[in-house]
Amino acid sequence: MKTSITRRTLMKTVAATGAAAAIGTRFATASEPLGITLVVPSPVGDVGWGHALKAGLDPVIAAYGDGVKVTVLENIVEGPDADRIMNKAVADGNNFLIAGSFGYQNGALQIARRNPKVSVLHASGFQVAPNFSPFAAQYFQGTYLMGMAAAALSKTGKLGSVSAFAIPELITSINAFTLGAQTVNPDIEVSVVWVNTWFDPAKEQEAAKALMSQGCDVIFSNAQDTPSVISLCEEAGVYAFNLNSSMKSYAPKTYLGCVATDWSPFFKASVDAHLAGTFQGANAFLGVADNVVKVVDWNPDIPAETVAKISEIEAKIADGSFSPFTGPITKADGSVGVAEGATLTTGEIVGMDWHVKGVTTPLPT
Repeated sequence: MKTSITRRTLMKTVAATGAAAAIGTRFATASEPLGITLVVPSPVGDVGWGHALKAGLDPVIAAYGDGVKVTVLENIVEGPDADRIMNKAVADGNNFLIAGSFGYQNGALQIARRNPKVSVLHASGFQVAPNFSPFAAQYFQGTYLMGMAAAALSKTGKLGSVSAFAIPELITSINAFTLGAQTVNPDIEVSVVWVNTWFDPAKEQEAAKALMSQGCDVIFSNAQDTPSVISLCEEAGVYAFNLNSSMKSYAPKTYLGCVATDWSPFFKASVDAHLAGTFQGANAFLGVADNVVKVVDWNPDIPAETVAKISEIEAKIADGSFSPFTGPITKADGSVGVAEGATLTTGEIVGMDWHVKGVTTPLPT
């Protein structure tokens, strides 16, 4: 069973119940369904981050039926409102919370600490507690492959990325995109426009136009929750790709492909563990080998020899014999990023705060 509630509707309820309800907790009895609440910062449409998270719960609903009750709270802005809304969800008896944005971390962690019987999954964060698991996708594995395809199709040698926020998850995606492209064209350059929003179609399109005016002929829509960049690129005849879920229907001719995420294996295993009483907080950094990151909808314009090379590298990523972040890698400032023969650890990847050589846009301060 699944319902969807917007921020406006929920905030009326939060205001009516007050602080006491936000602090109290009612745990479901064995005869009651498990209440699962997913909170996301943007509208849940037919594509994008929120859509991918919501779709990840479908196998849970299929497996447990009326044994679970899923509520999706969409368009919840990060900050105090989100904290109150998440507290209200737990106070209402929802013992499984998915906090679907980096900015929800502090509030969701406090909820976990106050409510040890509640299991919390938090997207893109780094904090861990006994009942609190951060989860993130190794998008960089897929964007490395997309970089190879982009460089093979680019006529200008200039690629662009419309990117949401300068957090490590998106920085690594850009860096791997650049490194993959450089295996095809060592002189490739990548420009980035940081829009500082998860959901602003007009701003995202303006950013894409700015990149095209600089000569970028392949655009990476990096964590946009709308097809605004993808559809604009279709109109302009520019190749484009995105993260999380396929947007091919919005760009049937120039869609390069999608670095998709399938959260269902992780969500299902986490709910199983909660119901069995064995949930244990851990940092889940999931990729191709976990069947979470999948590159789909490759454009038929990609040369056959490039497709063959992509397939070869993808297989090596899946079996663990290759990492996009194996040196030598030079930082954008000319210093050593990764020494020859060395490979970045998971900790170094999730904390990445620098760009590789070839990314021409400085990181925001």
